[in-house]
Amino acid sequence: MDIYIQFPNGLKRPDIAIFCQEPPEEEQDRALTMLPEAVIEVVSRGFEAKDLEIGPPFYLSQGVKDVVVFDPTTLLVLHVRKEHTKRMVSPVEISLECGCQVTV
Repeated sequence: MDIYIQFPNGLKRPDIAIFCQEPPEEEQDRALTMLPEAVIEVVSRGFEAKDLEIGPPFYLSQGVKDVVVFDPTTLLVLHVRKEHTKRMVSPVEISLECGCQVTV
């Protein structure tokens, strides 16, 4: 589902947002205020700087625990957490802090 998330410091529409529980029904027709556990962004041509350099620090500063950025052109996968950033090559399986696993 295409959703917007109202973070304390701005409105964003991540490519994929991972929640551990379903958002409240009353929020499903407008911007969500609940925080996703993880966000996955796919690098768009012409927006590489935004997707790779601006997005991850923003999401982390808002309380998102895991940010995964995938560049389909180079197959680069960045897994960003507050304490570290891992650079990998797709396909790779990533364990998120919430207990979920994603394959990028």
